Amino acid sequence: MFSQNGLSLDQAPPISVVFRFFLSGALFGILAGILILFFQTVIFDAHSMKAVILTHTLTLGVMLSFMFAALFQMLPVIAGVTLTSPIKKANLVQYPFVLGVTALLLAFNFSSPWLFTVASLLLGGSILFITIIMLSNLVKLPNQSSSSRGMLTALASLAIVVLLALYMTGTLSGLFEGSYYTQIKTAHYSFGLFGWIALLIISISFQVIEMFYVTPPYPKLVSKYLPLTLLTLLVITTITGLFNPNIWAVSNTLLALLLIGYALLTLKRLTQRKRPLTDATVWFWRLGLSSLILSMLTLVMTNFTELSWVKSSTYLFFASFALSIVFAMFYKIVPFLTWFHLNSQGYFTAPMMHEVIHPKTAMKHLYIHLATLVTFILSLFINLFIFLAGVLTILSFGWMAWQIIHAWRLYKHIQETGEKFEMNIA
Repeated sequence: MFSQNGLSLDQAPPISVVFRFFLSGALFGILAGILILFFQTVIFDAHSMKAVILTHTLTLGVMLSFMFAALFQMLPVIAGVTLTSPIKKANLVQYPFVLGVTALLLAFNFSSPWLFTVASLLLGGSILFITIIMLSNLVKLPNQSSSSRGMLTALASLAIVVLLALYMTGTLSGLFEGSYYTQIKTAHYSFGLFGWIALLIISISFQVIEMFYVTPPYPKLVSKYLPLTLLTLLVITTITGLFNPNIWAVSNTLLALLLIGYALLTLKRLTQRKRPLTDATVWFWRLGLSSLILSMLTLVMTNFTELSWVKSSTYLFFASFALSIVFAMFYKIVPFLTWFHLNSQGYFTAPMMHEVIHPKTAMKHLYIHLATLVTFILSLFINLFIFLAGVLTILSFGWMAWQIIHAWRLYKHIQETGEKFEMNIA
């Protein structure tokens, strides 16, 4: 079910590697909620430093942590890639990464050149280190699937995001003159949102939607060419945008149409499930894909209107898209890993997946997440709602953190008290 050759305990990374990336992402999410309470509606001004700080808390601290967790787990599942020494590699990534994100947020807040330099070294080094390793492993695969090819493009985009960011932090720390700072900033955001986050979700979905929800496969035209088309469009626009920034308006419209088409196709696939039961993860996917459609529609609208709420809605709905899919994957990965590792170690008391995180628990998180999105939208028009949005953000990620802690405690409890199968050899 989980790969062409099956998944063994030798292939899978230790459960602690995945759990701790999830936990760091949840903790950064709680920090994001606290920042929202302090920054309030200033976060809707994309040019304000407070918006920049919150954006990087979410995209780096939250999203990249979650996606590292997913990649460590999904590479052996989807692509058959086994990362050697996963604990050592995770240590070399996570510790400098967390310190780097913290340094970057402080650098933005205090406009400190030396902190930008520190953040560049820590973040650039840690992200490029694991990106290059994952890319090299994927390139060596003898048989590429649509998901593995898509992951290649997503990781290549992440590398580009980091290189563009290093140019920007180098400018802010005084190392570079920064003649193309504005153009690079636009490319950095576009590669981060479309080339990294959207591309990775799309690539994983090619196998996950069919695998988890038993749907018909994506059309080969889509699964084979969509990721490369998105990456090629971003690269061409970045190069031409250095000389003609107006090209981004055309490019964003094309990107929006492609992503809307993908979202509609995936929503249709979810209606073609062979398993009639609908759990919270299906609704997280539906909410995420619907949010992507709304985000792309408002993105196109920004070409024709200067209304501030339209641009803010683009970012809000895109955040909802990314986080909804992450939550959907979280509620599949954490229960499965807890059961899988204990079962593979021979514990016949290994809890079933629904005993690790009950479906009703995931559904409650869905309601919290949906309420968070609604209050953010309302706060665009009624400022006081931003406080409720901040509190709900803290609750949402706090809820997630508790599920990780609960699953880990359950895992350790079974290891300490559970009984194993005994192999009696005559």
